Formats: sequence, C-alpha cells, structure tokens
Amino acid sequence: MGALSIRQVRKTYGSNEILKGIDIEIEPGEFLILVGPSGCGKSTLLNMIAGLEQPSSGSIHIGAREVTHAPSRERDIAMVFQSYALYPNMNVAQNIAFGLEMRKVPKAERAAAVARVSAMLQIEHLLDRKPGQLSGGQRQRVAMGRALARQPALFLFDEPLSNLDAKLRVEMRAEIKLLHQRTRTTTVYVTHDQVEAMTLGDRIAVMRDGLVQQFGTPDEIYGRPANRFVAEFVGSPAMNFIDAQASAAGLSAQGVALPLSAAQAQALRDSPHRALSYGLRPEDLAIAPDATEDGGLPGTLRMLEPTGPETYAMVDTAIGCLTARVPGRLSQRIGDPLRLQWQAGASHLFDRGTGQRLA
Repeated sequence: MGALSIRQVRKTYGSNEILKGIDIEIEPGEFLILVGPSGCGKSTLLNMIAGLEQPSSGSIHIGAREVTHAPSRERDIAMVFQSYALYPNMNVAQNIAFGLEMRKVPKAERAAAVARVSAMLQIEHLLDRKPGQLSGGQRQRVAMGRALARQPALFLFDEPLSNLDAKLRVEMRAEIKLLHQRTRTTTVYVTHDQVEAMTLGDRIAVMRDGLVQQFGTPDEIYGRPANRFVAEFVGSPAMNFIDAQASAAGLSAQGVALPLSAAQAQALRDSPHRALSYGLRPEDLAIAPDATEDGGLPGTLRMLEPTGPETYAMVDTAIGCLTARVPGRLSQRIGDPLRLQWQAGASHLFDRGTGQRLA
C-alpha cells in the first residue's frame, strides 16, 4: 500500500456532486500536485485528506491505516494554508513550537525542533519577531516551519503561494522544492497554477468538474495529454488547435494537408472520416528563415510578444491564427509574410466530439 490511497471518493452537497469518484495512490516520499481550475474540487479533496471534511462515500488510507472518518489530530499530517494562519501575539519561535507544545512535547525537544527548522528555512534571525513585522515570504516560511517541526507522515499545502507577488512566488517555489528534496516527506500540494504543477510535482492529477482527467508524471501530462482539456490547461502559451477532417486521403483543414506521424496515419486508416482537433505546442512551431521559399504554412505576422529570452508570435494562416514560441527576437514586423514549419511527430490528435486523445 502506498503512502496515500484515495479510493472512489465522492462528495455531495444536496443534489450537487462535487467529487465524482476519485482514485489516486502515491508512494512514500512522492510530491503529488492537485491542479485544475477554480471549482474543480481540488481543495475539497485536500480537506478530506486532512480530515476537515468527510467524504460521502469511498475511503482514504494514510499508509496502512484507514483514516476516512478519523479526526485530523489522529492522521499524522501537517498543513500549510494560503492565509499563513499565524498567531499575531506570538513571536516566530512560539508560532513554530505551538503545535508541539499542544502535544505536550518536552521543552528541550521543542527548542531543538525550532532550531532545526529555522536553520533549514534560514529564518534564525527572525525568531524574536512577531508576524506583523514580517514580509509575506517570511510569514510563509514560518508557516512551513510550524508544519516541519511536526515531522509528519504527510504534508498538505493549500495554494500556499497565491498571496505572494511574482518574484516571491518563484523564490518560495524553489524553497518548497529544496525542502522536499531534503526531507522526502510525502506531500500533497493544491494549486491552480500549471507552472507550479510542472516544476514541483513528481506526479500530477489534473482535475476538472470533480473528476481526475489525467494522473501521471509532468512529462506524461505535457507530452501525451489524455484529452483536449489537459492539453489546453497545461502549457503556456496554450496549445494551438486546428479543426481538421480525416479522410482516406489523410488529414486536412481548410484544404491544407496536415503532416502526420506514421502512428497517427495508421490510427486514421483504422478509423477514417472523423472530425479531429490537430494540436501543436507553440514551441514546436518554427519560423522559416526565408518567407519566399517553398514548404511550410504561409501566414502573416499579426502580433509579437517579446519576453526577453524568447518571443511569442501570433500568425494569421489559412487554417487559423497560430502562436509560435521562438528563441530570441524576430526581425519581422507586424504584417510581414512568413512561413511556419513543424515536424509531423510534434502534433497531437484529439476527437473533436469527445475531446479524447487519438491513440
């Protein structure tokens, strides 16, 4: 049995079903990300793991022990919230030690735990300060320190970085990753930010409308999205989609033949005459050096978004407006003709009706 097993968990409020049968299992030491848009059920699921809410049906195991209806205090978990939840009248050292004090841990052990986690988080110089004297990033470190002092079986993070500015989010994301590498404590982390999901997680559960759309490693989620929703949600800029029609002659959109890999061509031969979505990641599109040469898809540059190390180029073509992500800066100007090129194996095919990936 894994470190955390979630089996057919459902949650219903009246006639509204929030979770519709969740099955997830992770191994000891893994970092699991629950990611999805607002309202998909990820925080509800985290609250059930924490014991703050009860499932309508199904079971939850932490290690070999079923904890489906056990109170939070009996689950050996530590939780870090979005709002920090620090005691304003206590200094940093007292905040970190408070949970241990409530569990009657001897004073010497509490002091050792405070010294250990404050050194790990580099907040030793803040131990005498109150929360009101700290920055947002420092408060989040203290909240993590309080959880770390416990040395629990399971860490739970509920969107801990969403209140921070962009620079602090990047810094704290690195802190959390380093922290997990040091402790190897099993962790469940909720976020709506797909960048956090891709950079932090060993495995990711992409959720939508109370269901897990795909569960896998970051490479699996990004490289072989199970359906169009996952393909759209994970990746920035988002994947380009082209409405295409399969026939015995191949795949085309607006009369333009679309290149296919050998495996895709075989799949279409087995199931021809289908309406499909042809997906291309922006980084898989290249701009030909010479727009007058043959080959590629002709288009007109509509908009440029330089980001520094790379540029996002929006290009109007006969099959729609496509976004390419290219390194550096482009010499072309708005309105200039150009040609887009890509490898056949870079594309993704999805059934336009069900949204499911074409094997």
